[in-house]
Amino acid sequence: MKPIRLIRGFLTVGAWTLLSRIAGFARDVLTANYLGTGAVAEAFLVAFSLPNMFRRFFAEGALTAASLPFCADWVEAGEDARGFAEDAFAGLAFATLLVTLVSMVVMPWLVLAMAGGFAGDERLALATTYGRICFPYIVLISLTALLSGLLNAGGRFIAAAGAPVLLNAIFIAAMLVADWRGWDMGLTMAWATPLTGLAQLALVWVAAARMGFPVRLRRPRLTPELKRLLVIAGPAVLAGGVVQINLLVGRQVGSFFEGAIAWLSYADRLYQLPLGVVGIAIGIVLLPDLSRRLKNGDVGGSRHALSRATEFALFLTLPAAVALVVIAVPLISVLFQRGAFGPDDTGQTALALAVYGAGLPAFVLQKVLQPLYFAREDTATPFRFAVWSMIVNAALAVGLAPFLGFIAAALGTTLAGWAMVAQLWWGTRGMGDAARADDRLRARLPRIVLSSAVMGVAIWGLARWLGALLYAPGDRYWALALLVAGGLAVYVAASLVTGAFRLSDLRAGFARQR
Repeated sequence: MKPIRLIRGFLTVGAWTLLSRIAGFARDVLTANYLGTGAVAEAFLVAFSLPNMFRRFFAEGALTAASLPFCADWVEAGEDARGFAEDAFAGLAFATLLVTLVSMVVMPWLVLAMAGGFAGDERLALATTYGRICFPYIVLISLTALLSGLLNAGGRFIAAAGAPVLLNAIFIAAMLVADWRGWDMGLTMAWATPLTGLAQLALVWVAAARMGFPVRLRRPRLTPELKRLLVIAGPAVLAGGVVQINLLVGRQVGSFFEGAIAWLSYADRLYQLPLGVVGIAIGIVLLPDLSRRLKNGDVGGSRHALSRATEFALFLTLPAAVALVVIAVPLISVLFQRGAFGPDDTGQTALALAVYGAGLPAFVLQKVLQPLYFAREDTATPFRFAVWSMIVNAALAVGLAPFLGFIAAALGTTLAGWAMVAQLWWGTRGMGDAARADDRLRARLPRIVLSSAVMGVAIWGLARWLGALLYAPGDRYWALALLVAGGLAVYVAASLVTGAFRLSDLRAGFARQR
């Protein structure tokens, strides 16, 4: 495998993810405008979450993470990575197709498992119909995730990172056409779902073929290599299942409060922007780099890679977390409050966003720490940690719901995220120097915290100064832009003054590490 330019890889994946999330916000703005938080909106959100849940369970949480070290080894050694990929591709296609067929039959019960509050409600029938149309998406997007893992192992990040842009572009086009033609908006979005999966699969398949791996669909067979992968991936599959149980618990709690599923979903989409841009980018780039370095016994290089990833993650996510908490209301108001999305929806969604924002650093740090385990082919330990975080989430979300209402779901997610980070960090004690922070990271961390705090005070004051302009039609857009630009300028200035960041760091980050 060619050496990976770590920071360049982070920025490449992050840039494409940012583009995808911007397009995703445009999609969410249109969804909020056309559907608001009513029955059709909640039914579609639950229906769309069903294949996404199984996608994360089968692909992203298991095979992608577990196969990266395998693919990295084989690509570097020139072994039959293509043959392995085709076997994994066929096996995953067979498994997800079987799951799809069964799920379409039992769809009403799946919907109730996601949102028990839909029972005896028009939302149940709508979500069942939408779910059956959406569910074939799991086959297409799971195969996309597998091929993305192969591309990432080979240091080819652009196609895999750019594929989600197609999803949002197709959804936006579908809604605009539906509005123009007068089509049923819920059904249009449901039918657009498998189309997005097909487009993404085509993109990464072509990219894999250009890399020298034109994967073909063959008869499923259980080879020794695939057996080994399944042994390693098994705990990762279960860990992925735990994560989905956390989401399921949140949706179950939300389903008993009218509008809550939509409030939680819109807030989730907003905090997912920095999480996707930073956390996912780091996880995708760091894992193959760590795998290569650990295989070659490069302890110093592994420590450097981990420390720079942590520094990069916290430098970008700590100020983002502060901003999501401090200016949650104007953010939601400007982005979503229009059409069927009213002021009360803004207040409730902003509350959820602030709670999620407090957990953002934890969600990103998970992406930094988990590769330490996956690179060592250790998926059992993160699974155990995930089980404990699930218990924390369920206890808080369900136990506090009678007292706090729907926001208990967001609080459970955030505190469970921090519990997961604490466990992952504690588990690295036996990994030696490769899992230790270097002197530069230890020196920079308090400076990043200080710079973020300075920015938080600045945007709080600026938001108060702007006042009603942040909520006035027409003026609110430039007012929010001024607020964000002002916060960014203050953070950059504070970082340079405190030494949290130096321009030389960026230039050094683009240098190829050996």
